[in-house]
Amino acid sequence: MRRFEYPTAIDQAEALATAVAHALDTLLAERGSAVLAVSGGRSPIPMFERLRYRPLRWDAITVTLVDERVVPPEHEDSNARLVREHLLRDAAAAAGFVPLIQDAQEAAAPEQALRRLASGYRQADVAVLGMGEDGHTASLFADAPELGDALAQAAPGYLVTHPGQAPHARVTLNLAALLATERVFLAFAGPAKAAVFEQAIATPTPALPVGLIAGRHRHGFDVYSA
Repeated sequence: MRRFEYPTAIDQAEALATAVAHALDTLLAERGSAVLAVSGGRSPIPMFERLRYRPLRWDAITVTLVDERVVPPEHEDSNARLVREHLLRDAAAAAGFVPLIQDAQEAAAPEQALRRLASGYRQADVAVLGMGEDGHTASLFADAPELGDALAQAAPGYLVTHPGQAPHARVTLNLAALLATERVFLAFAGPAKAAVFEQAIATPTPALPVGLIAGRHRHGFDVYSA
């Protein structure tokens, strides 16, 4: 694990966009294509708005999500909506996109989304994760009844979780999928989250799921904090 600290969130976003673009460019040179999985919420927006201008072969990149709220894609809480508005524009408009919830029907019956995603599953090559002050990342929440399954499943894939403190059910990558991702970038800001991360890596436990990924990822795990 490598760690990088920046004085401001803007510095962090610029450095993270540069690092993600470099990782994608390297993979494109090696393999001809790449899958980028990103997180939603407001925190990644400054990075998205820098990454989308990078002169990559975006037509060879597939963008998807690490996790998604189980809401229709036009809903204000949809991560897919946020990605379309802030990342899949300018140069990045040429990228392919695989939403985790593609329509209102899947929002009403997320098991349909799981079947679709399983039938065409592509392992992410690069993932950009965030972290909550409760130590969750992706939608691996300590209070979700499905956390045990998300941590124990041997095959990479998605599942639905129901976090107790969150307003929506989620579709999320499981731990196996995150550990199989070649390059993982974790970004967070502020002293409260920094303290949570220190606790999580000092004693990895399901109570702070981010620590399980940081502690068990074998290579290519970078932390960007501000």
